[in-house]
Amino acid sequence: MTKHYILLLLAIIAEVIATTALAKSSSFTKLTPSLVAIFGYAAAFLFLSFPMRVMPTGIVYAIWSGMGIVLISGIAWIWYRETLDLPAILGLAFILTGVVIINVFSKSVAH
Repeated sequence: MTKHYILLLLAIIAEVIATTALAKSSSFTKLTPSLVAIFGYAAAFLFLSFPMRVMPTGIVYAIWSGMGIVLISGIAWIWYRETLDLPAILGLAFILTGVVIINVFSKSVAH
């Protein structure tokens, strides 16, 4: 099962890189960030397909999308100085809490 979590982590990292590049691609008018986004999403879906073989699809997707949202928001806050108000921070905390609850308490995830 650890191998599948590593692949899920790689999917999350690839998606975060792709989304960061997508923001810099100017609607796919800049070649390098556009290519990084395209290949990053392709890698993310490839890595994501492996955990889905052995874990419930909804659980895999919840972890992948939840962690992606939190990480992208953190990158935008640190690197691009995008502000996060209290409701945004609370919402991100709820997402992160949901991911933790799924991983720690759900019987849908084999531990």
